Amino acid sequence: MSVHQLLFATNNKHKIEEIQSALGDTVKVTGLKDAGINIDIREPHDTIEKNASEKSSVIFALTGVSCFSEDSGLEVAALNGEPGVRSARYAGTGSAEDNIDKLLDKLGHETNRKARFRTVISLIWGGTEYLFEGICDGRITNERKGAGGFGYDPVFMPEGSRRTFAEMTLAEKNKYSHRRKAADQLVLFLQQHG
Repeated sequence: MSVHQLLFATNNKHKIEEIQSALGDTVKVTGLKDAGINIDIREPHDTIEKNASEKSSVIFALTGVSCFSEDSGLEVAALNGEPGVRSARYAGTGSAEDNIDKLLDKLGHETNRKARFRTVISLIWGGTEYLFEGICDGRITNERKGAGGFGYDPVFMPEGSRRTFAEMTLAEKNKYSHRRKAADQLVLFLQQHG
């Protein structure tokens, strides 16, 4: 089986590590920094899909090589889908700790803690865009648990588990992960079109 080389339109080392783990040995992922591309791509849109498309389109226009990007959001039922597309900037500081503080504060004593992580991968392959979506249903805990992961992982417990993402190893997280579900579709596409 041939190994695909794919440029991932991100500088986030946690996302690179997680996506590489999810994709396994069939795809070798290179981040922007490792490819010598030093730009910060804006996420100006009001949907996860459009932000994912923005990032892959910018990098494809710059390099002309097949590439992919992803955008993810945490959607909390009791907050009408917040923080959603603004997940990384929810508290306005870009700090994961501040984002979690704001989320827990807004939820307060709300008993409906249902939430889901949603990822959209935008792949530009041979000049055509393909979208892959992954969803992980779960709930927001009342307090932080665990020291692993990143972002909202310390307060997100996936359905079927009694531990938060931050209490899991990367391999354990991949059993539930929204990124893994989207990445599996990406791998299947590459196997069929590679």
